[in-house]
Amino acid sequence: MTFDFYLDLLAQVLFPMALLIAAGAIWRTRMEEAGIRAVRGYITTVTINLFAPALLFAAAATAEINTDILSVPLLVASSMLFSGLPLYLLLFKTRFAQNCSQAARAGLLLCGIFGNVLFMGYPLLVHLYGEAGGRYAAFADMTATTPLLWTVGVWIAVKLGGQTSDAGHPIRQLFGLPPLWAFFAGVLLAQLPINIQPLIHAAHFIGQPTVPVMLLMLGLSIPWSQLAPSKPVLTVVGFKLLLMPLAAYFLAYLLFPRITDAQRATVLEAGVPTMLMAVGIADRYKLDVEKVALTVAWGTVLFLLTLPVWLMMLGS
Repeated sequence: MTFDFYLDLLAQVLFPMALLIAAGAIWRTRMEEAGIRAVRGYITTVTINLFAPALLFAAAATAEINTDILSVPLLVASSMLFSGLPLYLLLFKTRFAQNCSQAARAGLLLCGIFGNVLFMGYPLLVHLYGEAGGRYAAFADMTATTPLLWTVGVWIAVKLGGQTSDAGHPIRQLFGLPPLWAFFAGVLLAQLPINIQPLIHAAHFIGQPTVPVMLLMLGLSIPWSQLAPSKPVLTVVGFKLLLMPLAAYFLAYLLFPRITDAQRATVLEAGVPTMLMAVGIADRYKLDVEKVALTVAWGTVLFLLTLPVWLMMLGS
């Protein structure tokens, strides 16, 4: 990776993303907490029910199901589990986080495992790998991160967080997500001998606001006035931005004799910061929302420093 390449990436992808997050942060300063929650609710509703399903349908409907595309969820899920285990042991089986409550440790574990693979990964991978990059992000999210969030993630929140015994119906909630149905509808239609190009074009057009509005919400959600980090927060950020992509990197070279763009994209997806949904999960299951939001914030900021490291290692 040359310096000019990184400058181009900064100008075309990271700078617009930063501006959207900054716009959300400025917007936050002009609103009361009730207004912030209301706006977040509106953005989430329209994104989950319209923008994201359209974006994921368009990506899935143009995908060819082969070893390359299937390697993405395999490596993403494996890296989440491999890096999550030592983080669990550190947070729950050592004295490292002894000053943190059980709810805080569960929230931090969620932050160290679940990355923002769609809303930050999608624009990055599209810039690097074209339309194929969008498909990698869609498969990473819908066939690895999202299913694990509503199974392993909910188990962590309920059993390790210990603040509620009612998990609700996470599997029912998973299969009630419009993005999941849209994604698999796209995969199914792509296998049929019919021309769905007009539908794909329309879905891609409708789905374009997905990433911008979610980055705006990220800026709106982070408590920017309370950014002083603790050692556990920075440690979890290090696990997420360094250990997880390292696990994906070694697994890729171990399992695949020839590394392709799909595996390189997977390493980058493994190294994106914590997903914004972690804040919602923490709030729902009464975890330490403040620490979770703080981890999301620091992960997002430090991602700008770790991304070029992985780009150089991958030769992107």
